[in-house]
Amino acid sequence: MFLVYTGLVLLYLDYSLYLELYLANLNSLLVSYVIYIDWISLIFMGFVLFISSMIFKYTENYMEGDLNLKRFIFLVVLFIFSMMLTIMSLNLVTILLGWDLLGLVSYILVIYYQNVKSFNAGMLTALSNRIGDAALLMAIALGSNFGSWNFLFYLTMNSNDIFMSMLYSFMILAALTKSAQIPFSSWLPAAMAAPTPVSSLVHSSTLVTAGVYLLIRIESGISANFMCLLLFISLLTMFMAGVCANFEFDLKKIIALSTLSQLGMMIVILCLGGSDLAFFHLIMHALFKALLFMCAGSIIHSMGNCQDIRYMSGLTFYMPFTCTCMNISNFALCGIPFMAGFYSKDLIVEFFSLQVDNIFLYFLFYLSIGMTVSYSFRLSYYIFFGETNLVSLNQVSEKNSYLMMSGMMGLVFFVIFMGSMMSWVMHITPYFILLPSFMKLLTLNVILIGGYLGYEFNNMSYFYTSKISQWYRTSMFMGYMWNLPIMASYLMNQKFLFMGKFYFKTFDQGWLEYYGSKGLFMVLVENFNALQLNSLNHFKKILFFSLIIIIIMNL
Repeated sequence: MFLVYTGLVLLYLDYSLYLELYLANLNSLLVSYVIYIDWISLIFMGFVLFISSMIFKYTENYMEGDLNLKRFIFLVVLFIFSMMLTIMSLNLVTILLGWDLLGLVSYILVIYYQNVKSFNAGMLTALSNRIGDAALLMAIALGSNFGSWNFLFYLTMNSNDIFMSMLYSFMILAALTKSAQIPFSSWLPAAMAAPTPVSSLVHSSTLVTAGVYLLIRIESGISANFMCLLLFISLLTMFMAGVCANFEFDLKKIIALSTLSQLGMMIVILCLGGSDLAFFHLIMHALFKALLFMCAGSIIHSMGNCQDIRYMSGLTFYMPFTCTCMNISNFALCGIPFMAGFYSKDLIVEFFSLQVDNIFLYFLFYLSIGMTVSYSFRLSYYIFFGETNLVSLNQVSEKNSYLMMSGMMGLVFFVIFMGSMMSWVMHITPYFILLPSFMKLLTLNVILIGGYLGYEFNNMSYFYTSKISQWYRTSMFMGYMWNLPIMASYLMNQKFLFMGKFYFKTFDQGWLEYYGSKGLFMVLVENFNALQLNSLNHFKKILFFSLIIIIIMNL
């Protein structure tokens, strides 16, 4: 909270702190470690640390039976440290260090349970993020042309320069991979193989938000063409995630797709010039998404690690506090008035209505907003309001989860009140948005229509049973994220894996083995065997040669 207060003071004073430590000077290239402290970095760090503290309290109860709890805690601390390194840096090299460390620790945490599903998910996560790491390396190489790796100096340069355009394109590519925008969206639901406290931390304030944070930092230097491309990509991601969440039955994957949708919304409004609105929604989203994951983890923990929402109906009778917290976070996610999410989402929607005059973008954006309410209502219906579908062996209770409930309790107050508090103090110049009455009420109408659609999706579940129905085929296509996981894994890797196997069999274990190490080894073995044979029979050979010499001399 001290960091948040200090950040607000810097915001009102319009003051920022730039610290530069000179490390080396190579010809015309200056190597330095840069720490940049302004209101964005301080407020973001304050929220990250607060959410992390609640998650650590939650972890004590959730992971209490784990034999490697200390190792898990150290990994999470390293994860938070790498996010802090990314937040405070303006130097591309130090950003790469934090960026790479985020990817490495996230891989270790995703494969924490060490089964086949975790290994596959971890490999998909690591390889997808490596694309962004390679893009940052290319940006570092291009930054060498401009005399510094500090991208703060590039923001005022001419964006028509070809090298500058390439540098920004690589940084945008890195941000797209880290924030899982199309076509890199498949790794985000796959990363749900990690323990739930990690998922809560990843989807609220670390890892996936690093890409949006980088875009907020470089927003003033991105050209209009890149902004337009980014707008379409993020809007499609937002729509795709919202639709897919309505066909998913895995509790954690539904919330992961919700995160993907909200990240798309942040980038959409960023592309329209509202970088402060994107940051405002980023920190509000961090609060209610952390609480949503903590509630989901509590339910999964109580149900013996069952994540299928079709087995979870009627939980309000068994876990009233957890269900209350989850409903509050769901309301904030939907943008119900006077919750934390309302103050950022309503402002974003009205700002979008003011800026966009394209009917296709307008329709797609509002449809995505409706889909958010739809899958939230569907989730609530399956978990809270439906008929009880619990397995008779389940002992669902929250009596022994005091630490988990205390961690959730620490976030509930902020999920309810922090939106109104921050909306008063963050916007020094208030937004004055003048719209017709039907456009003002369109958001409310879309929320109501989305809730009705969520109710209809529940009633249409009998279509899933018939595998020949068109609805079943549509649901399979939507549920698999428009086949993005297949395209991102099998389609991209199949040829390379086949070539790798062919070269391994033909060269590594074939000709190179025959003429290389193995052939050389066999030649040496044969020679040494011959020498060994000679050394074993040397007395006989001396007598034989002596006899021959005597015979020759007698002749």
